[in-house]
Amino acid sequence: MTYRLEVKQLSNENILLKVQGVGKQFDGNRVLKDINFSLEKGKILGLVGENGAGKSTLMKILFGMKDISETGGYEGEIYLEDEKINFKSPLDALNAGIGMVHQEFSLIPGFTTTENILLNMEKTKSSIMSKVLGKRLETINMKEMKKSAQKAIDTLGVQLDPDMLVSEMPVGHKQFIEIAREIDREKVKLLVLDEPTAVLTESEAEILLKAMRKLANMGVSIIFISHRLNEITEACDKIVVLRDGVIVVEKPNQGINVRQIAEWMVGRDIGNKKEANVKIVDVTEDNKDVILEVNNLWVDMPGETAKNVSFKVKRGEIFGIGGLAGQGKLGIPNGIIGLFPAGGEVIFNGKPLKLNSTHNALKSGLAFVSEDRRGVGLLLDESIDLNIAFNAMQVHEKFLIKPLGGLFKFRDEKAMKKCANEYINALEIKCTSEKQLTRQLSGGNQQKICLAKAFALEPSLLFVSEPTRGIDVGAKSLVLDALRRYNKENNTTIVMVSSELEELRSICNRIAIVSEGKVAGTLLPGAEAAEFGLLMSGINHLSEEGEKHE
Repeated sequence: MTYRLEVKQLSNENILLKVQGVGKQFDGNRVLKDINFSLEKGKILGLVGENGAGKSTLMKILFGMKDISETGGYEGEIYLEDEKINFKSPLDALNAGIGMVHQEFSLIPGFTTTENILLNMEKTKSSIMSKVLGKRLETINMKEMKKSAQKAIDTLGVQLDPDMLVSEMPVGHKQFIEIAREIDREKVKLLVLDEPTAVLTESEAEILLKAMRKLANMGVSIIFISHRLNEITEACDKIVVLRDGVIVVEKPNQGINVRQIAEWMVGRDIGNKKEANVKIVDVTEDNKDVILEVNNLWVDMPGETAKNVSFKVKRGEIFGIGGLAGQGKLGIPNGIIGLFPAGGEVIFNGKPLKLNSTHNALKSGLAFVSEDRRGVGLLLDESIDLNIAFNAMQVHEKFLIKPLGGLFKFRDEKAMKKCANEYINALEIKCTSEKQLTRQLSGGNQQKICLAKAFALEPSLLFVSEPTRGIDVGAKSLVLDALRRYNKENNTTIVMVSSELEELRSICNRIAIVSEGKVAGTLLPGAEAAEFGLLMSGINHLSEEGEKHE
């Protein structure tokens, strides 16, 4: 897809937005440090960075989101048209002329296109009653509302039915309604678009990018956040790259290509194309057979939909699955294990695996450590030993005493205690005893319980999803070491899904990158950082075998 958009030369005049020395930390964890950049009136700024780089936090500060003001605010200063601002709520930002289109839709399904675009900005007309009793008794002027909505729709250059219910329209149209609502506001000066093309087709994305340039030519400034780096290079006047909470690049978009941006996002390679701290693992042994083959898998997991996923995993390897948030990587293990509706073909140990049955998946020799350890992974109000033993007890009838030929079944408390204490020692779980309630443990120790619970199943293949999310550095190291050790000592195949690319590169034999619900490509951990960035942006490149992924 190629866009022919005219980009005007930048100047140092007419600055709309200036960000100076902005920083933010949550509970001692610094997520932004000394952020400085500016944006001119009528210009488009492309903001890029990996998951966790700080993009969302920066936009929350700009838009006055509550979780910023309620956590001590932020450091530094922000100026809008030379006036210092510090919004305490999104309403303040809207009144100042800043609009934001979030990744999550905030539309009312039972309302029409017109009603959603004009929501809380309804146009009214007076009546005899309102003239006597006040403006609150005015009636809706649907004719004027449709006129206003149509004007916003025409600005976008998309075909939308002003009378159609949102519940009846495709997802791409919903995104256009969100944008139309923001540009219809009076005095809009700055528009923040957070991954607006993620749900659009190529033709719809092209329409949106042209609409962005049209808005910019009308004097509206735009902050455009996208993982599709080709859109950034084609549509933006300036590019700002965030990495680990710091701006590493702020440059006019002149002669910049996608590969350069990918390198800035992920970090440049060092020396012989191996990152410091990256463990390069040889998986070229021809004698390794395939334990898992996935063909055309689709998974209907809200926010993480997998559309057409295919890959193979070798027996005994640690296979990584990475990618940006919302691209479908989390849907893969959740679908295979049966937690969300799934279809396609999964062959495990040479036999077709029945989908949409968690019990069958576990019974077949799979295990899963969920990214949602509190909602899916743990029995928070039960003891540590019961948590560790529970799935093995339910699926394989381990940790049970069965007198009279199995007529009765009782928990084998002694075996549960022994197993629990083995894992408490091996994983360095900090607790008072194996009888302590899981709810009372820290997040890192809860995650270790999830691992122990999966290990107790003695699976042939273990899925682990975001295993280090929300835990401190020390606990992360212990969790990753436990996975390495379990893989090596038991020859257990592990499929690790993570948003932390460097963690994947430190532990995995191969890494598949998921983009837009499909595997964009598979790389060795020592591949150039830019290669990973390109795949994350949806640009297919060469795999370690030298084959191009289509």
